Amino acid sequence: MDDESLIEQLTSAHREHSPQGEIRFAPAFHDLSEAAREQAYELTRVARGLEAALDADGLSSTARAVLARITSRG
Repeated sequence: MDDESLIEQLTSAHREHSPQGEIRFAPAFHDLSEAAREQAYELTRVARGLEAALDADGLSSTARAVLARITSRG
């Protein structure tokens, strides 16, 4: 898979979960060079900022996912 596709996977807020509900690391991370991982980080940082700016509560998709997991545990 090319770097562009792998970076797109990393910049997504979606993460796979184990059958026990544990969040799994994105395999794409290990398939990229250090420079490509840094590029993915910067793109992710910008994307989350844009998401938060457009959200009525100022939250990114990552923040919403974390809050959903925290509040669902009761």
